[in-house]
Amino acid sequence: MKFSWDTLPRPIVALAPLAGYTDSAYRRSVKMLSGTENVVCFSELTSVAAIHHKSRESYRMLDWHPDEFPLIMQLFGKETEFFAEAGKILEDMGIAGIDINMGCPTCKITSNECGSALLKNPQLAAEIVHSLSRAVSVPVSVKTRLGYDCYDEKRFMGFCKGVVDAGAKLLSLHGRTRTQAFSGVADWEPIYLAKRELGINVIGNGDIKSVADAHGRLGNLDGVMIGRATLGDPWLIAEVAAAFRSEIYVRPAGMLEKLPLIRQHVRFAVEGSNEVKAIRELRKHLASYIKGFEGAKMYVEKIMKCDTLVDVECIFDEMEAVLAERLVAVA
Repeated sequence: MKFSWDTLPRPIVALAPLAGYTDSAYRRSVKMLSGTENVVCFSELTSVAAIHHKSRESYRMLDWHPDEFPLIMQLFGKETEFFAEAGKILEDMGIAGIDINMGCPTCKITSNECGSALLKNPQLAAEIVHSLSRAVSVPVSVKTRLGYDCYDEKRFMGFCKGVVDAGAKLLSLHGRTRTQAFSGVADWEPIYLAKRELGINVIGNGDIKSVADAHGRLGNLDGVMIGRATLGDPWLIAEVAAAFRSEIYVRPAGMLEKLPLIRQHVRFAVEGSNEVKAIRELRKHLASYIKGFEGAKMYVEKIMKCDTLVDVECIFDEMEAVLAERLVAVA
């Protein structure tokens, strides 16, 4: 089934690419909760140079499951020929679309002239999009920010127009500059401007933490992208998607109702993977899930020592028993 941003139901609700978090197991969990066509997941960013050099870890990051479709795989780098090469590999894997990261603010990425550093080199940014767009038939998109050091409307619009003219079919725009990183308040006005002036598919990103935030910031955009607020709360994506359809999404009332999804997330993570490595990488997710739960500190300490699925399941069984006892006591 060929994917197109133009025909996707509106408003789009996208899971933002989060390094170290939005792997296949988490994306499958998000899609399982929402189950709707207009929910689109973006992968964590993967280096085109690492793919070129056949890094085993980078190839592992490209793993995905059909349940995630339509999945947008995000790449970063600066070598145009590596983007074309990686794009062909991803297209052969059946990926719905490819996103180019031009917004990551971390020094590790920008010091190599990648991520948001490309905001300072609009010509190279356009060349990368052009190279990738010519190499693949799936839609190419770009995720970027309002600027590098500061927001300048002319530069921002010139940059966006450059990548669109080069072949980008969608822009995901974060309402902060690289210098701001994740501080301050996201400014969505330039994002609305880009949609008005360029007439391309545009998704807004930044400070979406609730249904009210999503409704309040949607404006003239094609959708919203939610990132950090989903950590420990993947139900937020499903809730926003339902609200956009004028439906009511019933959230889990408490930890007891959340546990089935959390258990499934863990099973997704160990499926076909090195179990110990998968569980260790999951620890941060599990800590986020149980944050706020009575006794959370003790359970987080236990989780941080887990290495196997059995270890994790034992902790969940213990939590489930405690919760059941509390319900009986209240009754």
